[in-house]
Amino acid sequence: MQYVMFMIPSVYGSAEADEMPSPEMVDAMMTYNQELADAGVLESLNGLHPPTSGVQVRFGEDGSSVSDIESAGAVGGYWILNVSSHEAAVEWARRCPALPGDVLELRQIQEMDDFPEDVQDVVAGYDL
Repeated sequence: MQYVMFMIPSVYGSAEADEMPSPEMVDAMMTYNQELADAGVLESLNGLHPPTSGVQVRFGEDGSSVSDIESAGAVGGYWILNVSSHEAAVEWARRCPALPGDVLELRQIQEMDDFPEDVQDVVAGYDL
């Protein structure tokens, strides 16, 4: 089963658009990423620029609007993990070298078998 693990860093409340993590933090995170890869559970990963460099597009009755991203709770990066169980995903999350105040959110990725048959029939008509 696949999980996405979102990093929600506490430092985004004060991060500038060009602020980068320290070499020590990058080394700790790369060591963790290598452990994930060596265990065969890492599908992909990416870090994101601070929310000050992005926007949100919100949809309403009258169309869409663009606004700045609120720093609190903004995603800073993600991993896609392929693990045997929910417990395994949680265990890998707990090993992450996150900073005090950081949050990791784990969400199982939906597979086609999770959907009702009529939805699967609709999706089968697309070549994606």
